[in-house]
Amino acid sequence: MTNVDQNSPAIGEAETPGSFLGWRLWHWVPMPRIEFKAAQQTLSALVTKDLVLDFIERAVVGILFLYFANKMLPRFAWLIITEIAHPELLLLAASTNLDAALLVISESLAVFLILTRRTATIVSTRPLDWALSFMAVNAPLLAAPAPASTFMPSQIATALMFAGMIIQISAKAALWRSYGLVPANRGIKTGGPYRFARHPMYAGYTITHIGFLLGFPSLQNSFLYLIAFLIEVARLLREELILNKDPLYCDYAARVRYRLIPGVF
Repeated sequence: MTNVDQNSPAIGEAETPGSFLGWRLWHWVPMPRIEFKAAQQTLSALVTKDLVLDFIERAVVGILFLYFANKMLPRFAWLIITEIAHPELLLLAASTNLDAALLVISESLAVFLILTRRTATIVSTRPLDWALSFMAVNAPLLAAPAPASTFMPSQIATALMFAGMIIQISAKAALWRSYGLVPANRGIKTGGPYRFARHPMYAGYTITHIGFLLGFPSLQNSFLYLIAFLIEVARLLREELILNKDPLYCDYAARVRYRLIPGVF
């Protein structure tokens, strides 16, 4: 007995256009559905949760930087115009606005690194971690202008702010493409200021805030910077919950015991 495909025309039976089309539709119609499902699976593999979260973080940082630039650029433009009109004020302006220039460099570097950083192996999906990160970034912006201190020499306050800025910038440069806001593992860095403390960037922020507070004290700013410091501490502890999953970080933490201030914490 000859085996005959039940879905094909019988042997010796003439293939009419209708039967040929039916055979083709029966065998070929399911194929696009299979290909579409495979495409969906490929797209899902490429567009992962971590990739979406990474895009959201970059978008939020970009918006915050545009807001920051919109507030700062007019002042810098006015300063440049004034210095061009009065060259004799250049040295005075440079010494007076050095901290502001370092702030612009620090924030611009942060945005550049976030936009060009490498993909994280793990990113926190906890709302608390995201909230702490963006609160830490925005809380210091709420500091209100205050009269200059009458009991603290301005040179000391300026020196502290300068030191804090330098520490921030050096920490960001050491992290380079591993830099980010939300807790994640983008590679363990142990060079530069990370040889002395596990979170030197946050130490730099704290020193800058102390310098500003000493130079322009107020009850409102004191309360604000205290809250900002507590947020930073909570933030770094949450970061370490993720980083401690990496054996390299555990080895690093065993060698560098202190998080913010060597010998203290």
